[in-house]
Amino acid sequence: MPRDDAARGDPTRRAFAKYGGAVALGGLLAGCTGGDTESDPAGSDGNETDSADGGSGGSDDSPTDDSPTDDAAESYTASISPTGEVTFDSPPETVFTRLTHHADMAFALGRGDGVTALHAPDYYDGLWNQFVERLPGVSLDWSGRYSSWQPDKETLYDLDSDVHLADPAWITQLDAWDREDIDEIAENVSPWFGNSLSDRHQEPADEWADGYQYYGLWEQFEIVADAFRERERYEALAEVREGLLSTIEEGLPPAEERPTAIMIAAADIESIYAYTLSNPGFLTSHTRPLGPRDAFEGSVESGTVVDFETILEADPDVILYLGGMEPETDMVGRRTAFEEDPVGSRVAAVRNDRIHPQGARYQGPILNLFQLEMTAKQLYPDAFGAWPRYEEGPYPEIPEGERLFDRQRVAAVINGEF
Repeated sequence: MPRDDAARGDPTRRAFAKYGGAVALGGLLAGCTGGDTESDPAGSDGNETDSADGGSGGSDDSPTDDSPTDDAAESYTASISPTGEVTFDSPPETVFTRLTHHADMAFALGRGDGVTALHAPDYYDGLWNQFVERLPGVSLDWSGRYSSWQPDKETLYDLDSDVHLADPAWITQLDAWDREDIDEIAENVSPWFGNSLSDRHQEPADEWADGYQYYGLWEQFEIVADAFRERERYEALAEVREGLLSTIEEGLPPAEERPTAIMIAAADIESIYAYTLSNPGFLTSHTRPLGPRDAFEGSVESGTVVDFETILEADPDVILYLGGMEPETDMVGRRTAFEEDPVGSRVAAVRNDRIHPQGARYQGPILNLFQLEMTAKQLYPDAFGAWPRYEEGPYPEIPEGERLFDRQRVAAVINGEF
């Protein structure tokens, strides 16, 4: 609805939030009109430091001959930490997001074009489309969306999204937001329904700490799918993931035979950030199942700035380069910087040409499938097939017999044709 139609103090048409006692919004009338439109590249995945069983019940009233019988026309509830229980009048169509794990969830559930905002939209539009290229018949366009790293409350009124798929406990870490602002948007525009501090199990502020729950990536995706009334899409994609994980588990070599690895990101080679591979949280949901050995042996915390000397001391067999598949990232130049440095050139991963690109840490379910496959090949080419030497362009075209998951099946789910 237009900004002027959302007079402050008027309840949102889309949903009312009980929030499990955390936010007292009262019995706000739900109503979802929908819409007909379908990291910081740095802090999230590239150049700076780190910045599930949700039930879906129908209305208590039994339908009469004059009442709608379509599930989408009946109110239902879903619950997620930290907001608690939210009642929706109909499934959201337009979706505000801040971080890309949520934007990817909306995309997976057929709402990619309905994303109204995300962090660094042009950067992540370019990065995600490198992978979408391999999903037949699927398209995605996030370019030009509102960049929501530092969201403005007035803009949220203007966007008038059906749901704010973002974590209010994270939003209130920003100087411009407090709990009253969160409540105001939930009441006058639409509810908050997202969780981000599960990324690396960050501690919430005191006002959110009571009962804050951490979720795995797919555990949260299941809850979000229930909020969108997309249980079948979730189950179909979860089945693809289970098959992929089974393939990985069957092919993994014994722990002592696995390579050592590090994950890094850098806007330029002078400022290299290192990220952990197996700490709790969904940021490692594509590396933790693969069990590589940490070349730093736990001595480097996530987001630590390292230099060539530190990397040489760890001497990893494999270097995973975050953001390396973003179209503007010069992977050739990144490798050359290591190869031409007298210290960097001595690192095992450099000598053996095993510096490989990655996508994003704030991954949703679709990117997670691709990143599990690509990282499996980058770490264990003998078990899962070699990863092509990537320099530029979209996700490499893997021969059909060497793919670890079914692209056509994933595409059909996103397009609602499964």
